[in-house]
Amino acid sequence: MIYLELFWSFVQIGLFSIGGGYAAMPLIQYQAVDLHPWLTMTQFADIMTIAEMTPGPVAVNSATFVGIQVAGIPGAVVATVGCILPSCVIVTLLAYLYYRFRGLTIVQGVLAGLRPAVVAMIASAGISLAILSFYGQRALPESLGGINKISLVIFAAGLFILRKWKANPIYVMAGAGLAGVLLYSIF
Repeated sequence: MIYLELFWSFVQIGLFSIGGGYAAMPLIQYQAVDLHPWLTMTQFADIMTIAEMTPGPVAVNSATFVGIQVAGIPGAVVATVGCILPSCVIVTLLAYLYYRFRGLTIVQGVLAGLRPAVVAMIASAGISLAILSFYGQRALPESLGGINKISLVIFAAGLFILRKWKANPIYVMAGAGLAGVLLYSIF
């Protein structure tokens, strides 16, 4: 039964995550944390971090990691297949349709209309992870006194370095990780 739930959950994620892995983050969070209590929010944040760092698509990596967490290796296979199956079918169909009807203005209008929705889904995932990092919980607390100052300083420093010197994001992430290890071990 757990395999069927994993498969169906990730079929839905694969079916509705238009825009890539970052757009799938809220859907994965809903399925793995909210709907099915497979993961805590902290485990979800850890899995998303690992999924972003490892090579490959974020959604597929997330499906694999969630599947392993829930039902071991067979769960990882089932979740991964569930995640990529809708994409394979949809992309094959869309490639055929786009090749056949690419000159129509309605096709260009649909593509232009999807862009804002993808941006909103990515922003939603980023805001959720920022709140979790700064406050240690999913929702904003009633007062802003419970903010994690170390996380805020690391975030601000990373953002400043990225904007001021246009540094390589990989180096900034590595530096933020090192700063986190050092600062959290000291304080």
